[in-house]
Amino acid sequence: MTRSLAVTKGHGTRNDFVLLDDRDGELELGEGLVRALADRRSGIGCDGVIRLVGTHRLPEGAQSLAEDPRARWFMDYRNADGSLAQMCGNGVRVVARFAERLGLWDGTGTWAVGTRAGVRYVTRVACPTGAQEEWYAVDMGPWHLPGGAESSAAGSDAQVEVKGLDTARPALRVDLGNPHTVLALADPAELEAADLGSAPVVSPLAPEGTNVELVVPLGERTTAEGTVGVVRMRVHERGVGETQSCGTGACAAAMAVRTWMGAEAPESWLVEVPGGVVGVRLLPEDRVELSGPAELVATVTVDLDALLDGDERV
Repeated sequence: MTRSLAVTKGHGTRNDFVLLDDRDGELELGEGLVRALADRRSGIGCDGVIRLVGTHRLPEGAQSLAEDPRARWFMDYRNADGSLAQMCGNGVRVVARFAERLGLWDGTGTWAVGTRAGVRYVTRVACPTGAQEEWYAVDMGPWHLPGGAESSAAGSDAQVEVKGLDTARPALRVDLGNPHTVLALADPAELEAADLGSAPVVSPLAPEGTNVELVVPLGERTTAEGTVGVVRMRVHERGVGETQSCGTGACAAAMAVRTWMGAEAPESWLVEVPGGVVGVRLLPEDRVELSGPAELVATVTVDLDALLDGDERV
């Protein structure tokens, strides 16, 4: 009998995911299966694989349930190379929409979901750009600078070399439950010239690696909600490569630019990424909110024997 697996394809500003409904925790999601699903030529193709599973089914779910018993569902996120990741901001929005489709959330109020970076909270919000599309906002939890006040005052605590740029650049490390290193560029032309086909060289590099965001501050804009800062960004995600968008990366970029600007910087930001636009807002107690669209575009049945070619077992 042919082995099969039902999967859903979704994306948030073209940061795309394969989503798995594994509420009862019956699927063994090994690295080989993740890599095969993520392959853009022989698989479905995605930046990451998200398994939605009952929080109590995973050992790491105990921490989420202790943090908030309402987090009945857990976002088990894997990078395209099969490695585990703490969480993904765009992925949280997409998995919230997936939970709606599955009838696990009715789209009202706040939905709590466990992640390896802690519980995240999702609500539906209006699109701040005026577009007629549904947006989801995620309380991404606290952010901080690993280098502390010293790196804030200096404006940097790392060096990054990127192909296409003439020299190593100073950069600022930002933590959102996963690691980021942000460097500012002079203008959009320099951003376009950067080659993110290979991983930037970061020094010092943490053992778990880092995402790298290249940002160009574009000033401020007046919206119906007041003055917002505007940033354009490209990102190289660890374990994936360059992606069209990165939710935690957008938050890291906005918080880095806000740090560089000082006390008069806006608290709300629009971050332009190759896949679209997301919103970032500073919340009380050094928490940050990410908002943006989430789309589910297909549900398909995968022939596992053809996908894995007999090399892996689910």
